Amino acid sequence: MTPQSDEDEVWRQIVASFNDTAERDSADQPWPDSENVPAEPTRRVVKPSEEAELDQDEPERDQDDEDEDEGHFEPPPPPPLPKLDLPTKLAWVALFGGPAYLLVAAMASWQMEGWALFTAVAAFIGGFVALVVRMGDGPPNDSGWDDGAVL
Repeated sequence: MTPQSDEDEVWRQIVASFNDTAERDSADQPWPDSENVPAEPTRRVVKPSEEAELDQDEPERDQDDEDEDEGHFEPPPPPPLPKLDLPTKLAWVALFGGPAYLLVAAMASWQMEGWALFTAVAAFIGGFVALVVRMGDGPPNDSGWDDGAVL
């Protein structure tokens, strides 16, 4: 018999027994002891004599303080914001100032001239373009010749 015919015979047996019922019901199979879990977790009972010994070993702490401190994380203070140069500040003012002017003028029912509308829209577009152009997409200048993985 060739190895191929042995493999074919094994596959035929698997396919033929696919819809057969199992010889043993799953209820008849024994449950492994390693899978047994105790019904309740074990708890340590402290007797009054042991309690006095524990109090002498550890300094007194309020139960309320322990409950409040448990799981509480206070992050370190964030680093200061970077200082902006004048062109970046003007771009931000233009980006938000143009639409803010249009919104205030519309809510106050001001009569807007064509040049005012053009200036507000141009300020918005110009501020956006200036910020995108100044964003810089290259690696930092101080990275050296081997900057590793750049995200």
